[in-house]
Amino acid sequence: MGLLILTTMAALWTVMARSLLKATIGLAITSAAIAIIIFRLNSPLAAVFELSVCAGLITAIFVSTISLTKPLTHKEILQVSKDRIKRYWYLPVILAIVGALLIFMKARQDFTMIQAPGSPLDVRTMLWDFRRLDLLGQVMILIAGALGVVLLFGENKNDER
Repeated sequence: MGLLILTTMAALWTVMARSLLKATIGLAITSAAIAIIIFRLNSPLAAVFELSVCAGLITAIFVSTISLTKPLTHKEILQVSKDRIKRYWYLPVILAIVGALLIFMKARQDFTMIQAPGSPLDVRTMLWDFRRLDLLGQVMILIAGALGVVLLFGENKNDER
């Protein structure tokens, strides 16, 4: 129960923090608490992956990115926000459509696992036969992350250099 409270409090701190560095630290704490919960649920490989990638690697990437950026003034922040809303208004619409499709697909699937007695359930069978919808969601997240990186670091044709 204490781990769930810690996870919830760290997640809230992450979302509510005004400082990006504090939010990054909160995210690392949240991820570490989730790794402990996963380990206690008898999934040590998933826990190690969560701890090493999410709490370790992602935190290091975020801290290095924060250290490379310069802070904006309040007026610049408002202008950037307005420009983003104008430029990316369609993304929430796409997210809602994809979410509705995933919910529809999940409602149509039967998630009961039938396993022959004595036959081991390997990773390939689990991913491709029983967890196909999860795999689709992970691929969508990877594509969204790649598009985010392209949009973030892509050249802006309006910049004069």
